[in-house]
Amino acid sequence: MQRVGEGASKSPLQQLKEENVAAAALGRKLCGRSCKNLREAKKIDWCYSGLSTTVLETVGNLIPVLPTLEGLRLHDWSDPESGPDGGRLLEGLGVGALPVVTYFALGNMCVGDTGASALAAALDRGALPRPEKLILFCTAIGDSGLVALAPALRRRPALKKLCLAGNPFGDEGLAALVAPPPADAPPPQAEVLAKLKWLNLDRTQITDDGCAHLASRLRSGALPALEDLYLGGILASEAARDAVYEARPGLYGQAVDY
Repeated sequence: MQRVGEGASKSPLQQLKEENVAAAALGRKLCGRSCKNLREAKKIDWCYSGLSTTVLETVGNLIPVLPTLEGLRLHDWSDPESGPDGGRLLEGLGVGALPVVTYFALGNMCVGDTGASALAAALDRGALPRPEKLILFCTAIGDSGLVALAPALRRRPALKKLCLAGNPFGDEGLAALVAPPPADAPPPQAEVLAKLKWLNLDRTQITDDGCAHLASRLRSGALPALEDLYLGGILASEAARDAVYEARPGLYGQAVDY
């Protein structure tokens, strides 16, 4: 996938050769695979330091030719503020991208509000249609990013596990995530996040007000399948966090500070 303004002077053959070289290098780096084996891979898993923006761009360019991929995890162990630009991967997701992926995880990289909006647009275009586990850990997503992303997440009925830990969003983003559907919304919108069992909101900027709102939504029947909720290291008081767990009998999780 050639970006606007890039490679304009190169012939199609030269461009193809360079993309094949990049794909081969990526296959060796990510999973020790040849181009053929990479195309047939069911899982790509990188969980080390040194993940670059260039690698993320290459993964994004290759996504249209990875039809069997079921799991994609890219987690860099460097400082997320100086880590790779995760938005460069997300902005290239097209219609029908990652059609059978059920596990999608990005960690310790700068997705930010712009990248979250790009992911929302990709989901609305039909990318990643059936995720069951979605991890966006320490990806610099603030309130405006989650407000943009939340409606698209709520339209993913298969979602069972969602991790948003380590992001700087607060009460506004949380409210968008657990907002009730419009009164005239037809199914499946009427049962948003109906299968979500596990939610990690550790180390976000949620306050007592956000916890009170979440508790109210849980009492009204939101997130009906939720079993595990993590609220460690947030700004809210212990009493406010306890009230969330009391709102849903049997709800398990941690509210301890790190």
